Amino acid sequence: MPLSSTMVGKRTRRFRHAVDARWLMSYAAGLGETAACYFDTTQPLASHPLFPVCIEWPVVLDSRNIEGARHLTAAESARGVHATHDLQIHRPVAAGEELFTVGTVIAVEARRPGAYQLTRFETTDVLHEPVVTTYQGSLFRGVAVAGEPRAIGDVPALPSVPSAADGESIMVPVSANAAHIYTECARIWNPIHTDRAVALAAGLPDIILHGTATLALAVSALVRRRLGGDPRRVNRIVGRFAAMVLMPNELTVKVERSNAGGIWFDVGTQEGDVAIRDGFLGVSTR
Repeated sequence: MPLSSTMVGKRTRRFRHAVDARWLMSYAAGLGETAACYFDTTQPLASHPLFPVCIEWPVVLDSRNIEGARHLTAAESARGVHATHDLQIHRPVAAGEELFTVGTVIAVEARRPGAYQLTRFETTDVLHEPVVTTYQGSLFRGVAVAGEPRAIGDVPALPSVPSAADGESIMVPVSANAAHIYTECARIWNPIHTDRAVALAAGLPDIILHGTATLALAVSALVRRRLGGDPRRVNRIVGRFAAMVLMPNELTVKVERSNAGGIWFDVGTQEGDVAIRDGFLGVSTR
């Protein structure tokens, strides 16, 4: 059955999250981080810039229950893939705080590969102040759209790309059990990343690494190499997921352009595929 464009404007339930130091440290450890800022509890802990995907995951699941999405069969829903990601950090997530997240479908349209759904996830604190806003695109391969394409609001534009090339490449190893570790540390459970039988049944060649894990590993590499190891300087993370990552693997984070406000990059696999295209890491000057 098709994905209905009538779901545009509809919202998920509002989810409450208790973010503790254990979760922040676990996520960083799952990515192989060793910097003291992620683990030294004698001072305020830094959160990894991509940690918000952890608290957004239950909201992502709930978005499948929105009227219009429920029209999809189980097989059609399983063909949905994480296609685009634009995470905007208003302030870093802190240990010990209570956060709230709600998702709103802001666009549905037909694309050549299938139905594209864009959802905005808004995370706020107890004072209703914004903490993170994410625009996440999902592509349901081979699924049609019922109704005319609809959209409310726009994704904020990226800064202008610098004209001068950069050209640095950073190698990032991926272990054979990276997806299992990331699953538990992020608390993001999707069996195509850990259960080979499920992955094969879904038409995949094997279990694959989460797209957000690939993006997080790239962000970690850029923070270490370009930001002096300070994750608090990151204010935006953008990427388009283009190819699967099998394990073990070795990723190449290729910096294409950079200036004081950000870094433009791609992520390639050892097989020569581009796993993440049009990557952007926004950087504050503080």
